[in-house]
Amino acid sequence: MTHEEIRVGIIGADTRSSWAKVSHIPAINGLPGLKLAAVATRNEQSAREAAKAFGAERWFSDPFEMIRDERIDLVTIAVKVPAHRELVLAALHAGKAVYCEAPLGRSVAETEEMARAVGSNHTAIGLQGRHNPAARRAAELVSSGKIGRPLSARIVSPTFGFGPEVPSAHDFFNKASSGANLLTICGGHTVDVVEAVLGQIVEVDARTEIRWPMVKLTETGEESVRETADYVGVIGKTRSGTAFTADFDGGQGEQVRFTFDIRGSEGWLSLTSDHPYGFQAGDLRLVSNIPFVAPDRATVTGGLMGAAVNVGEIYAGLARDLRAGTYSTPGFGHAVHNARLIEAVRRAADRGERQIIPNREE
Repeated sequence: MTHEEIRVGIIGADTRSSWAKVSHIPAINGLPGLKLAAVATRNEQSAREAAKAFGAERWFSDPFEMIRDERIDLVTIAVKVPAHRELVLAALHAGKAVYCEAPLGRSVAETEEMARAVGSNHTAIGLQGRHNPAARRAAELVSSGKIGRPLSARIVSPTFGFGPEVPSAHDFFNKASSGANLLTICGGHTVDVVEAVLGQIVEVDARTEIRWPMVKLTETGEESVRETADYVGVIGKTRSGTAFTADFDGGQGEQVRFTFDIRGSEGWLSLTSDHPYGFQAGDLRLVSNIPFVAPDRATVTGGLMGAAVNVGEIYAGLARDLRAGTYSTPGFGHAVHNARLIEAVRRAADRGERQIIPNREE
C-alpha cells in the first residue's frame, strides 16, 4: 500500500438490519490501519443514513460508482448472493481488493468464473469461522497429535432460520434460484470449519429433508413454498481417516447450540457456541481433557454478541497481505473449493450415493 490507511467501502451497510452493521462495521472501526471510507446501499436515503450512523466519509446510492472511486482500496460486498457476481467482477476489473460474503456465487460455475477473474487482486471470502481463535487453537491441538489420532467427530450446526415461519425479507432463502439456503450458508460455513480443524474432506454421503414445505411469512400471514432443504445430514471422512457426522438443522428458535466434538486415540476436545449465529460469531469455547494454551485474544471485539470477532480476523489478515504483498488470507480460490464440496453434498443427497471429493486444487 502507498498510504497508511486501507480505505474500505462497504456495499450493503444498512442501518436497519444487515450483517455488515453487526460485524463488518465494528470490525473495521476496531482495527488500526483500516478506515471506513464509504458505504453504498440501495437508495440515497439509506446510504445517507448509513454514512452518518457508521461514520463513513462518503455515501453512494450506486455501488458501481463507489467501486470506481480511486479513494477506495478495498471493496466489501455484503449483499444478497444473486448480486455478488456483477459487483465482484466490477471491483476486480477496477483493480480493487475484494472481501465478499459467502457463498461467493449461486453455483460452482459462477464461483469459478469470479475466481478466474482475480488475477493479482487480493481477495477474501467470508467463511469466517475458521479464523476464530478457539477454532485455530483446536486445529493446532489436532495437528500436533496432542489428542492422538483423531478417530471421529460429531458436529451439530443448528440455526434459528429456515423454520415454519420466517420474515418476508428472509423468504429468498427458501428459493432455489437465490443460491443462499441452509446447505450453502449453514452447511458451507460448517464444513469449512470441519476442514480447518480436521483437514480436507474426501468423502461425503448426505440426506436432506423439507420438513415445512409451506412457510408462513410473519408480517403478512401469507404462505410461501419452500424449495430448499431445512435439514441436511452428512456422513463423511477426512483425508486423515477421521469419520464425522454433521447435522445442519433449521428452525431451532431459541435452542441454537453449536457443538463440534472430536474424539482422538489419546484425548478429546470440544468447540461449542450458544450464539444465534453459531460459530460464525465470536463466542466459540474450547474445552479438552488435555492441557492446552488458551486461544489467542481476538484482534477486535464488538458487534452483536461478538459478531465482529471472526470478521475482524479476516480484515486483519487481509490488511497484512495488502501491506506485505502476500496472499495468505483464504480468498476466491478457497471459495471455489467450498462450493465444490457443497455441490458434492447436494449430489450425494440427490443421488443417494457416496461422493468422492477430488484432491483440492491450491
